[in-house]
Amino acid sequence: MSLMITVEQIKKHEGYKQYPYYCTGGKLTIGYGRNLDDNGVDEEEAEQLLAHDVQEAKAGVKRRIDVGKCNEARLAVLINMAFNLGINGLMGFKKMIKHIENGNYEQAALEMLNSRWANQVPNRANELAKQMLTGEWQ
Repeated sequence: MSLMITVEQIKKHEGYKQYPYYCTGGKLTIGYGRNLDDNGVDEEEAEQLLAHDVQEAKAGVKRRIDVGKCNEARLAVLINMAFNLGINGLMGFKKMIKHIENGNYEQAALEMLNSRWANQVPNRANELAKQMLTGEWQ
């Protein structure tokens, strides 16, 4: 029997679930029956998920924010924040976004630091604010 036929059969029997759920055996499960309690995700799988999520964050940033004045390091700040907060969370930084779109990176960095987010993730916020200010990777 072909492995792909077996895969298709398992997919049919398990069904696809986008969000985690508890299976009948009480195990936290996702996708096509992936047992997260016992198997988790290995580092390679985590990196694949991360790469996908970063691409989604980048697309969201470019759709919603005029990044024409941003260099790659500054764009990366927005992508990082969108990954962390979700695109809708990032869009809550209205003053910061306006400063970025106007090329006023000093004020944008100050707006980043003057937020609840900065209090929640101070190391990340400080590093990203510095990167926004300087336009250089930290």
